[in-house]
Amino acid sequence: MTDYDDLPDDWVVWNDEPDGRSVLAYRPDVFDSQAFPPECMPTIYLTSGRPSRRPAGSDPVESGRDWHVTLYLEPDVERSDDRYESRDDAVAGVVDLAARFADGDIDYRALYQVPREDYFEKLDELTGREKA
Repeated sequence: MTDYDDLPDDWVVWNDEPDGRSVLAYRPDVFDSQAFPPECMPTIYLTSGRPSRRPAGSDPVESGRDWHVTLYLEPDVERSDDRYESRDDAVAGVVDLAARFADGDIDYRALYQVPREDYFEKLDELTGREKA
């Protein structure tokens, strides 16, 4: 049994360090770098301590810090992170955020200063969200 048993099918766990960072990807079958740049694949990061931006390598876990759950749509486009006191609570937060995203309940358009209309249309289609 993994921490992510209740994760929506649209999300894939790419990396899960039991006491460290987890990286989850949304629909890698769609956001496969052919139709959209690879950096446009929605990802969720669970980290110990606040990441200053999308991690590129494996940073050591900072003990004694809060756990953060951050949704990225691109390296510089992120939703404000959610903070948790324990990793177990943060994993539950990841599953909840992933479900809300997959259900179209996250307003990803509001995160952009310069919209990507084709990208938004595909996300709207995949999440069943009406066009804003």
